[in-house]
Amino acid sequence: MRKYSVFAIAREAMRGHRGWPEQWSSPEPKKNYDVIIVGAGGHGLGTAYYLAKEHGITNVAVLEKGWLGGGNTGRNTTIIRSNYLYDESAGIYDHSMKLWDGLSQDLNYNVMYSPRGVMMLAHNVHDVQVFKRHIHANRLNGVDNEWLTPEEAKAYCPPLNISTEARYPVMGAALQRRGGTARHDAVAWGYARAAAARGIDIIQNCEVTGINRGPDGAVTGVETTRGTIGAKKVGVVAAGHSSVLMQMAGVQVPLESYPLQALVSEPVKPVFPCVVMSNTVHAYISQSDKGELVIGAGTDQYTSYSQTGGLHIIQHTLDAICEMFPIFTRMKMLRSWGGIVDVTPDRSPILAKTPVKGLYVNCGWGTGGFKATPGSAHVFAHTVARDEPHPINAPFTLERFRSGRLIDEAAAAAVAH
Repeated sequence: MRKYSVFAIAREAMRGHRGWPEQWSSPEPKKNYDVIIVGAGGHGLGTAYYLAKEHGITNVAVLEKGWLGGGNTGRNTTIIRSNYLYDESAGIYDHSMKLWDGLSQDLNYNVMYSPRGVMMLAHNVHDVQVFKRHIHANRLNGVDNEWLTPEEAKAYCPPLNISTEARYPVMGAALQRRGGTARHDAVAWGYARAAAARGIDIIQNCEVTGINRGPDGAVTGVETTRGTIGAKKVGVVAAGHSSVLMQMAGVQVPLESYPLQALVSEPVKPVFPCVVMSNTVHAYISQSDKGELVIGAGTDQYTSYSQTGGLHIIQHTLDAICEMFPIFTRMKMLRSWGGIVDVTPDRSPILAKTPVKGLYVNCGWGTGGFKATPGSAHVFAHTVARDEPHPINAPFTLERFRSGRLIDEAAAAAVAH
């Protein structure tokens, strides 16, 4: 793999950028692999990368039914934070935050990580109490979070409306300064490039139609639209379609899939310095590197595998944004889109072995999967390689839904993020 550097860019500029090699190859699938990862989003590609880098397992295929990064990885709103309530959640999300900090250097690919700060607004007494509880819990876990008065919140984000006449007046905010954004497609491309350089096969347009099991019940491979592919281990990392794939192996997972919508405005010069979220009104906003205001909503009310959603969700979200930021009322919206999020009963993920030998699952991230990308991939690769959980993902088992040892992050994940 050719390394990127200022000298390489200058050299290629002199010859019309004709010397760059392909970022990753598109090989035909082999008959057998040691590991198959189903899903070429950030989590799946990252898992393959860490299998090779950390565990020396390179006979790996990443199968994607469409194009690389074309699912939720390319459809999310790029928010990164780790200010979750419970110890288990703080562990995995802050593990991700630490990996985000050096990810561009690790992959030799600019993922455009921008720790600009994530501010969560409190609009009533209940919000104030909940966010202060989060702040204290975060600090006990070594996660940065602090309380701001309305005036301090406006100083940090000048476009914010803190008028007491607002329908949802701002009574304060919780701020994680290390939070921010990254470029979602760059994350997928960076992991794909780095994984391919270590010998991983990335096979696009290869839909998995069945999971094969031997006489002893263990996984033996998968059926695909490009034929049968054998494997000793299969990791399912397919977001909203995870439950469909797991049913192919006879495994029931407690997931519901919902449409999740987002939209962007026309581009403007830099005007919005951070990320602002409001759980109460189910809306959040940041500004992209291209100048667009990136706006997210909550999940739709009904389960669906459609990558669309109800127009009333968008209207409600824009009403809230215009109330919190009146200067944006005349902005034009360019486009909206949807993804499919997989939600567990306790709003926490599942990263675990399954009852089927050789079958592993990484799912249930709901609306918060992007921020966990590097940490999730890192610990899931450990689980697949060693057939045992990493200490960080050990609590996120399927069995917790039988034992009742839930990790209820519904309050932390009440708005899409």
